[in-house]
Amino acid sequence: MSSSLAGLKALVIGGSNGIGLAMAHRFHDCGATVAVAGRTPDRVAAAAKGLSRPGAEAPGFTVDIADDTDRERFFAEVDGHFGTPDILVNSQGITTLQPAENFDAAAYDHLVNINQRSVFFCCTHFGRGMLERGSGAIINIASLAAHRGFQLSAPYTMTKHAVLGLTRVLAAEWAPRGVRVNSISPGFFMTNLNQAKMDPQRKATAKARTPIGRFGKLEELCSAAEFLASPQSGYVTGIDVPVDGAYLAAGL
Repeated sequence: MSSSLAGLKALVIGGSNGIGLAMAHRFHDCGATVAVAGRTPDRVAAAAKGLSRPGAEAPGFTVDIADDTDRERFFAEVDGHFGTPDILVNSQGITTLQPAENFDAAAYDHLVNINQRSVFFCCTHFGRGMLERGSGAIINIASLAAHRGFQLSAPYTMTKHAVLGLTRVLAAEWAPRGVRVNSISPGFFMTNLNQAKMDPQRKATAKARTPIGRFGKLEELCSAAEFLASPQSGYVTGIDVPVDGAYLAAGL
């Protein structure tokens, strides 16, 4: 148990499962008051229950983050019941594996609306409150695909490149006003998303190309998030942290 985030409020969007849920629990264990947001009511309720303390129920917010109207409702609900967070994690994201020429406009728009458009507007909405206060830390979840051209995931790869660009621009704009913006590019972690989307051959290829020789452990990813969220990283902004077992560092 650490007290590195004691007294801080954290909002984890996409925090009802996978990477987001793991980070929410790490922040909770480090002393933060944590709220989670997700699309599925049952998952959100379960996540919020697991993050509650005696006499202090953790807020859980249900939202279709890709829908502009519902996202605005969500913003108003968070503002009214939780307030401006000290820490914001944008962990929402989906992927679809298929040849680029097979994506139609509806599938493309849905993926972009979740992975890119919603991240922008979540950053700017909650960022306004942070800027008014003069402090805040935003962590966007990028991907190894933000650094490479991953086959069979053209729209996903495009959106993750965009997340890096947004992270860098906001960091540069907002640093003089006390708000830090960083991102994390996870390597291969066997979350529900990866388990469902990656066939056995793709998993074997991913492990073979990772010099450390194994998939990552979620606690290793959460350690990077804890650092970026905490005052210990007060001079760190505008960076992307690959937690990838040297995947990006390796050549042949």
